[in-house]
Amino acid sequence: MNQLQRYLRRVFTVDLRALSIMRIWVGGIILIDLAIRATDLEAHYSNMGVLPLHVLHQFGWNPYHFSFHTLSGLWQVQAVLFLIAAVFAGCLLLGYKTRTATIASWLLLLSLQNRNTFISQGGDDLLRMLLFWGMFLPWGRFYSYDAVRSEPPALQQTTYFSAATTAYILQIFLVYFCTALLKNAPEWTTEGTALYYALSLDQILMPVGRLIYPYPDLLKFLTHFTWYTELLLPFLLLIPFYNHLFRLIVVGVLFFFHIGISLTLFVGLFYLVNIASISGLLPPKAMDWAEKQLLSSFRRPLSGQFQRIFKGFRSPAQLQVNFSLRKPLLSSSQERYAREGFVGFILLYCIWWNLSGATSAVPAMPASTTWLGSLLRVDQRWGMFAPAVFKDDGWYVMEGHTTSGPLIDLNREGKKADYAKPASVVSMFKNDRWRKYSENCLFVHYSFLRPYYCNYLVRRWNEDHPQNPVKELQIVYMKEVTLPDYNEAEPLREVLCTCANLPE
Repeated sequence: MNQLQRYLRRVFTVDLRALSIMRIWVGGIILIDLAIRATDLEAHYSNMGVLPLHVLHQFGWNPYHFSFHTLSGLWQVQAVLFLIAAVFAGCLLLGYKTRTATIASWLLLLSLQNRNTFISQGGDDLLRMLLFWGMFLPWGRFYSYDAVRSEPPALQQTTYFSAATTAYILQIFLVYFCTALLKNAPEWTTEGTALYYALSLDQILMPVGRLIYPYPDLLKFLTHFTWYTELLLPFLLLIPFYNHLFRLIVVGVLFFFHIGISLTLFVGLFYLVNIASISGLLPPKAMDWAEKQLLSSFRRPLSGQFQRIFKGFRSPAQLQVNFSLRKPLLSSSQERYAREGFVGFILLYCIWWNLSGATSAVPAMPASTTWLGSLLRVDQRWGMFAPAVFKDDGWYVMEGHTTSGPLIDLNREGKKADYAKPASVVSMFKNDRWRKYSENCLFVHYSFLRPYYCNYLVRRWNEDHPQNPVKELQIVYMKEVTLPDYNEAEPLREVLCTCANLPE
């Protein structure tokens, strides 16, 4: 038992300063995410948009989900919820009432994601899990307002070990190891053609991806590098000796790995969330160096700024309730054991969820047990480009029939409909949320989305162009199947939806 305890402490102890860096990253990403989503308040979160509440409840609602954002279909109500979420995210970033801010940010993030799951991607799942484990981590001990009010940093212990640190590190392990297990198609494991197919998708192709696309040998090497990195690199986190060195290797490799992804593929905030997730792995020696070289000159002035800003500050949303109990329900040790036990249970549940979904060697979770994952939103599947890369590429033509005569393309600001491939397909999407939504509209089992997408486009166009209204709209997809060895297929015109008499 002593050997096991020593192993666990060596492998799963983290630096509190690194956790605080991760907290700042997470708070900042939530604010960026809210800012991007806020540009589509009506489109993605109101009854006037692409997913009215009755459609959500009929086709896309999990009975164990909850969402404050489903209390109203008005975009104004959504705006208030976005503002509240931004306030708590700001508190999380600054480390003000850190645990309360973390819990509130987690609840509001779940609520937001549950309102429209058809625009979510893997980065949203990881952000959600970082907040979940963050509720049980003391990631406000450094670089925060809470730290300013506590004992001097020099007197604080900088390392920390608990069930939550174990869960955090194993979560990182599961993200990469399970995505490798899910990528079991020959194009990943033997042929080495997966990156060729990924960069053939014009909907997500970025400039650097376009530069390396013509080099098949390089793409084959990068495919194998990607798969083996995801499969083997996470095991370095479990080695008990030279732990600081192996963690630096993991952080360094994954940092450049995700920077590379962001330069070649349009993945939204996915790469930022992943970089945030590994920042908490930085070992004490790295943080000592960073503090000495980068942070020491800023710590005291920063602390002074915190004190001036927050002196006498009271949150308007803060509620104080006094209970006349003679003693707390649980002692501090009992509370700690209960917290550690709960975190340990959820960790085992997440491990089972991940491995049962990634490999047949682990028994599948019974349907009667999945409700907990849906309720707490610890459900997760790291299946980016898995088991194989999507081959049906293409671009949209929103073919509008106007009263003035010629067909126009609502996707190109009303220009004359043109079915030739755009110079940059990816630039036709306002942001990654719209790209993901448009991708989901292609699938037959999501065909219920199409009439409401059509309805929204026509209404917005007619409101903005009353002098040239659209009387009928066809959502046309010019499908271009990706062929092996740089062969090109003739684009096929597919009509996904026609709106003449629009749905109520």
